[in-house]
Amino acid sequence: MKISQRFSNVADFAIIYIEEAHAADEWAFEKNVNIFQHQTEEERQKAAEMLREDTDLGNVRLFMDTMDNNANEKYAALPERLFILHEGKLSYIGGVGPTLYRLEEVEKWLTSFERKIKRLPFKMLVHKHSQKNYIAPMRED
Repeated sequence: MKISQRFSNVADFAIIYIEEAHAADEWAFEKNVNIFQHQTEEERQKAAEMLREDTDLGNVRLFMDTMDNNANEKYAALPERLFILHEGKLSYIGGVGPTLYRLEEVEKWLTSFERKIKRLPFKMLVHKHSQKNYIAPMRED
């Protein structure tokens, strides 16, 4: 089971598609996807759509970095990196992938968090938002 499915009850998962790490016109691998470095937002969007079509993202939302590479520069995400944001703060910053990519560390953090919230008494409140149901825990007093 994918980590995004396993922990869907406690976390939302997202990918931010950033600049191309191995662009065909820069530093490409043999037999790699033939994507040139994005020069326009439309090119980046097309590349992100290729990722969505070629990969089973399941419940993982896909976002796209700005053309000034704001997310990539702020979080040093190239070529890939794992983060956990909790209550508006970075709770986990993974190493730069693929060599320092430690999915088991993310799983450990999420397991600990899941145990913690299971001990909290709460009621479920369903919100209607953007034609989707969102469930948010409400603490009991």
